Amino acid sequence: MATVTRENIGLLNDKITVKVAKEDYLPSFEKALKNYSKTANIPGFRKGMVPTGMIKKMHGQSVFTDEVLRTVEKQLTDFMQNEKLEIFAQPLPLPENDARQLNFNDPAEYAFAFEVGLKPEFAVADLAAEKTTRYKVTVTEDMINEEVDRLRLRHGKMTDPETVTGDDNVLNVTFVETDEEGNVVEGGIKKDNSLLVKYFAESFRNTLHGRKKDDAIQVQLSKVFDEKEREWILGDLGLDKNDKAAADKFFSMQITKVGHVEKAELNEEFFEAAFPGKGVKTEEEFRNTVKAEIESYWDKQSSNHLQHELYHVLLDHTKIEFPENFLKRWIQQGGESPKTAEQAEQEFPTFANQLKWTLIIDKLVRDANIEVKPEDLQAFAKNQLFQYMGMPGGAEEQPWVADYINRMMQDRKFVEDAYHRIQTEKVFGWAETQVKATDKPVTVEEFTKELEKHQHHHH
Repeated sequence: MATVTRENIGLLNDKITVKVAKEDYLPSFEKALKNYSKTANIPGFRKGMVPTGMIKKMHGQSVFTDEVLRTVEKQLTDFMQNEKLEIFAQPLPLPENDARQLNFNDPAEYAFAFEVGLKPEFAVADLAAEKTTRYKVTVTEDMINEEVDRLRLRHGKMTDPETVTGDDNVLNVTFVETDEEGNVVEGGIKKDNSLLVKYFAESFRNTLHGRKKDDAIQVQLSKVFDEKEREWILGDLGLDKNDKAAADKFFSMQITKVGHVEKAELNEEFFEAAFPGKGVKTEEEFRNTVKAEIESYWDKQSSNHLQHELYHVLLDHTKIEFPENFLKRWIQQGGESPKTAEQAEQEFPTFANQLKWTLIIDKLVRDANIEVKPEDLQAFAKNQLFQYMGMPGGAEEQPWVADYINRMMQDRKFVEDAYHRIQTEKVFGWAETQVKATDKPVTVEEFTKELEKHQHHHH
């Protein structure tokens, strides 16, 4: 009769020993041999007519080893289920185990030992006791005006004037790297771009006025662009924004096309194009809708910031003990290829952090009864499709949308990824309801500085 014993060998670290007697594995060994004899193809014998004795002689040892180990594994699994053991990963066979002790000619009692790492009991950080801030960006008239202008340009009509006349002209240009004297650098940078005149530094814009197609101007990036736009241009040209020498490079900038966008008129046709299906009729309604969209954007950024704070609160203020020695051995043995003790030691801090976060999420999901339902996954797939295609809401009635969603629901990788993302979102949504955050009105500049400070602190 099989026996299973368990002893503690360290913090959250147990040894489980499985002993199996002859009567535990011999019946299945004999049955396996008979099944083998029915399916074996051996020259000189018809299929299914090979004597069991011959099969035993030829394959007895390997079949015997398989059956003993299968019996041991079943006893181990049953024991862990009955004891309701919450373990990390899989049990690790101990070095004392030696399958070479198994001899089908001399069946005996065999013992195999395994090491398990036990999941700890722990309490999640008390979110209600944490001091947190929910930033509320104040939407100004200037912000609304800027967004109205952007939408009017986006939905405006493009014309092709002869010359550059103002800040709203669009220039298609080709940047070609030169030296200070204007000679083309061999093997240097050459790149097309499209820029509004107002992207250039104010001191340089007058130089552009009156220019036309095919005109070329010698420019130095540090002189013709202010910091924000210069960083963007440097990135587009494949240069490092932090390299001062890069900003001082010279280019010949040839104008390949002059365009001008006539801003869309503030009428119902434009309102519908900017906000389809929202029934905006008047300029006042339009401005209110623009304001709501801006507020929604910054509220989402504020929520993301708070959730990032909560992530660090949960991770830093939740105390969890780990069976470190077991986990390090598991890192060494549990992957696709074995690792050294030094590699395991190096990887452990990152591994333990990820493990800690997984345990916290699992506990919050259980404690707060957080569920991801099939309709959540379908809504996620539909939302992704609409964002990718740039489609407005209301298009879901089209049959091909339903076909797409059904197809994605059959894609295991998509479903697993979507499930994880929705679950994490729901956990953070729940966590936000638990904190007693102080609301703080801020300007965009103040909030942006806070984000930068936060990122700097955590990286």
